[in-house]
Parts: sequence; structure tokens; C-alpha cells
Amino acid sequence: MGDTTVNAVYKNANEPIESRVKDLLNRMTLKEKVGQMTQIERKVASSDVIRDLCIGSVLSGGGSKPFDNATSADWADMIDGFQHGAMESRLGIPIFYGSDAVHGNNNVYGTTVFPHNVGLGATRDPDLVERIGAVTALETRASGVQYAFAPCVAVCRDPRWGRCYESYSEDTQLVRKMTSLVTGLQGKPPVNHPNGYPYVAGRNNVMASAKHYVGDGGTDKGKNEGNTIIPYDELENIHMLPYLDCIAKGVCTVMVSYSSWNGTKMHSHRHLITDILKDKLGFKGIVITDWEALDRFYEPYGSNYRSAVSSAINAGIDMVMVPFRYQLFLEDLTYLVESGEVSMARIDDAVERILRVKFAAGLFEHPMADRSLLDIVGSKPHRELAREAVRKSLVLLKNGKDPNKPFLPLNRNVKKILVAGKHADDLGYQCGGWTSTWEGTSGRITIGTTILDAVKQAIGDNVEVVYEENPTTQTLSEHEFSYAIVVVGEAPYVESGGDNSELIIPFKGDELLKLVAQEIPTLAILISGRPLVLEPSVLETVDALIAAWLPGTEGNGITDVIFGDYEFHGRLPVSWFKSVDQLPMDSSKNSYDPLFPLGYGLKSKV
Repeated sequence: MGDTTVNAVYKNANEPIESRVKDLLNRMTLKEKVGQMTQIERKVASSDVIRDLCIGSVLSGGGSKPFDNATSADWADMIDGFQHGAMESRLGIPIFYGSDAVHGNNNVYGTTVFPHNVGLGATRDPDLVERIGAVTALETRASGVQYAFAPCVAVCRDPRWGRCYESYSEDTQLVRKMTSLVTGLQGKPPVNHPNGYPYVAGRNNVMASAKHYVGDGGTDKGKNEGNTIIPYDELENIHMLPYLDCIAKGVCTVMVSYSSWNGTKMHSHRHLITDILKDKLGFKGIVITDWEALDRFYEPYGSNYRSAVSSAINAGIDMVMVPFRYQLFLEDLTYLVESGEVSMARIDDAVERILRVKFAAGLFEHPMADRSLLDIVGSKPHRELAREAVRKSLVLLKNGKDPNKPFLPLNRNVKKILVAGKHADDLGYQCGGWTSTWEGTSGRITIGTTILDAVKQAIGDNVEVVYEENPTTQTLSEHEFSYAIVVVGEAPYVESGGDNSELIIPFKGDELLKLVAQEIPTLAILISGRPLVLEPSVLETVDALIAAWLPGTEGNGITDVIFGDYEFHGRLPVSWFKSVDQLPMDSSKNSYDPLFPLGYGLKSKV
């Protein structure tokens, strides 16, 4: 049988996108349509499955990779293999491959890992964030991935939430400014680009995903996947506004939140997804679920699946991140359409949106990875940009016990320095969650510079550096240290695993700080995804204190500032509480009484 699509309108790149969408949609069977609405995990994907079922998208879950330490070239080989299956399908509809490139292309070995969003919020620099988006897009496309699950535009109202570090700020207006990441990732739409219409500039850009719609950062007590209990006007004015900015920038997809609003799961909320996001805000791209979202509808986990599919699709979901039980999803959705429970018009709306994004992203013309990009992954200019981001993200909270005698900048030409704390020489801890693996992990997980590495590179030739993770009193008394740099903080975490009602410095970090600072003048550096409890005894004992957030692979950005090559720039993107009893804090309330207010940040030079 000959190819009846050779001269098809949808294959002609010179035709308007909407003409191509209409032509292709009219050629599709129900099986092909529901296949396009399906996103599956790479572990269950194969070129045959993708070809035979006309699967719309494949993804890597957090940390899911071809093999340990797989490079960008290895990823591109895998993804191109999947794409060959898609191109061999009856209509040759390409897949797009999605990955959690949330602070650089952080799943892949050797890439540039940027500070997590809370640190970027501290920079208050939308241009920097846009440049980070552009570099992330290049490194992500080099691996064959065309779709980044970023930016997270949550407005985190409670640091007890395990995803606090994925939020730029508790301040809606600051989060809105940081939606510049969308422009970095996707490219800047032309002036006459219609509002709400998806846009990707070219092969050096990726599809972005504004997430998690909506209210994920406002749940009761900061519980992940919890319930946001607020009236509509607050939902709109606090949590929804950043989506307007993303939509205006041509964002290709919006990912729905696991959380609920006043008791109704967002994934089944037809009013917020269809009436507001699609109809009122005019979003013309893809509304996608989060990972296994439909399995979370009922107890026990994964039960009543057909009912969950019906609720989600009828609410306005266009693509489902299944990601494993795709046969069941396809069977249930097909049944729901054939029985009339889901209308053909709803299916066509979903598939139109999916095809529109695929055409806008140029996937029909350029389905395969661009190997010419491989050389720039982790390159010096990219790492220099990450280093700039680290420098600008650091927030100086204390500088000297006497305000007239600043402790910083440090003298790099003293005789002997003590560096202490596990976080001083742990690249994995420095990067946090969503790095190399889903949860993040300890050790030399990728290529990068720890704080200890950076200190050794920054000091004079004749300075002795003594590193002890947990120095003994004997070490402290036997050596004549000019000063100590003690780095403490959180171990990596993600999602519900990061929910924390106590927020004390882990690994007895406060005890380590006091032990050292009682004997030696001490700079304390806190590596964390959020404010932590700072006991008065710790604050009084240390000479200087820096919030360094989760800086990523470029530890030199810290030494650039502490030794005085650059001035401190960062200001708190979140309120720093005195005790967890104060949470959640609201900077607009008269009762607001933080340890350090939103926007606080010192300079090192008086």
C-alpha cells in the first residue's frame, strides 16, 4: 500500500499551523488520537510500542536514565531510537520527550547544574534567569530532550513544604518576574504572536511547562499534594497570576498540580482547567497531568482507574503522564469515548492542542537530536553563567559581631584556615534534589566544584587549608587558625520526602557551628532549600552567616563573594521565621515578626 500522506497539508512546513493540525486530525483514527494523549515512561517504551500505538510522548521520571553516568550523547541515542518508532507509524507523528530539567539538564552527567529556584529568586534578576533558561535549553536539546518540565511557578507560602526550593519566592510579584525562564527555554515570540498560542523559536529551544496549576504552594501547613483552603480571589491574586505571564510568553504546556483546592483535586477541576485556564485565560497549548496523577484519585492507590480517567479528561486534561499502565489507560479512555462518557469533541480538543504544540516546536521538520550541540554541554561559558547565578543568589544575614567591624570579606593570604562540615565537600548535597537522581544524593554525583575545592583554588599559595568534616576540640586547640568556614545544612530531598514540620538544621549543624565558633572566628554557610531554625545562641556565636540555598555545581560562586572579588547581591525571597510556631508567615500582616524579613540582605562593605 502506497503512502497516501506524501503530499498531505500537514507535512508541508509552509502551511499555517492550524491548517496542518486540521488536516492531520481529520486523518486520525480514535486509536491514534488516544495514543497521542498518552505519555509513557522510557522503561516501558520501545520503538514498536510507540509505532503501533501512536504514542504521543515519552518521559524520564526523576533520575530515570539509560544507565548510570549516561552522557548527553547516550541520551540522544536512546531518544532517537524511540523517535524512529514514531516516524514509522502510519501518519509519522513524532513524539516529544520530556524530562525534569528544572535547574539545568540535571538528570544527565556532566551538565551545568544551576542554583535551585529559591536561590534564583534571591538574585531578583529576571535577565539572569532568562539566560539560564537559554543555556538549559541548549544542554537539554543536546541530549535529545525537547520538553522541560519547568518552570515551577509555585508561590510558596510555607517553608514546611518539601518543594519550597522549587519556588522562586513567597511573593507573587517576584515569581511573576522569574517567568522569564519561559522565554529563555522557548525563545521570545514575535511582537504579533497571538496570546496563549504555544511558541518554540527553533532547534536550540525546548517546550516549557508552567507548573503546578494551581495553588501548589499554598496548601494547609505546607503539606505536599495537600489542600489549599482559600477563597477564589486569593487563589487568583496569589497563585494564578504567574500563569498569565507564562501564557503571554507562549508557554507550550501547563502541568496540573496534585494538590486540591477547597477539597477538590485539581486534576478533576473542570472549572479551573477548562473554564478559567483554557477559556478565560485563552491557553491554546497542552494541559498535562503530573506523574501517576490519576492513580492518586482513589484509595487504594490506582483503584477505580476508569473513573479517574473520565474525571480528568472531562475536566480538560489533554495529555496524561500515565506513565506505566498505558495499556489500561488506552483501553479505559477508548471505552469511555465509545460509550459516550467522554465526547469526541473533548478528544479532538486534546489532540488539536498536542498537534499544535508539535508543529509549533518544529518536531515534524526536525524530529531527531542535533549532535552539533554536544560540544557545548557543561562548557566554560555555561559554567560561568551558573557561577554568576551562585554569586548573585547568596544572602548575607550577618557580618561581624560589631556592625562597625565587618567580618567579610575574608583575607585569602592568612596562614591557616579550617574548613568544616559535610556540606563543604559534597557536590550532591550542594546540588540538592532533582540532581542525577530523583531525590538527589551525596558525593561526586557529576562534574563540578565543591566549596572546599573552590576555597583551595581561591586562596594564596602559602595558605594551609585543614578540612575536617567534624573537627574535634583537639583540632581546634592544636592549630592556630585565622578563621573557620563551616558549611552546614540539609541533605537532598524531593516532594513529600521534604515535608518538614520542625525545620531544624540537620546533622546537629547548630552544635558544630557553636563548637567551632566558640574557639575560632567563624563564617557559617547554610546550604538549604528554605529558611531553617537559627537558634539565638548560634546567631550570636558565629561571626558571619550566609544563606547559600542549593547552589548547584559551581562552588566558585561562593568564594568569589566571601573573598571580596564581588559584592553580595542576594536578598531573601522568603521570610526567615524565628520559630515554626509562626508559620505560615504573611509579610502583609501587622503581626509579621520575622527573624529576617522578606527582601533582607546585607552588603559586605560598610
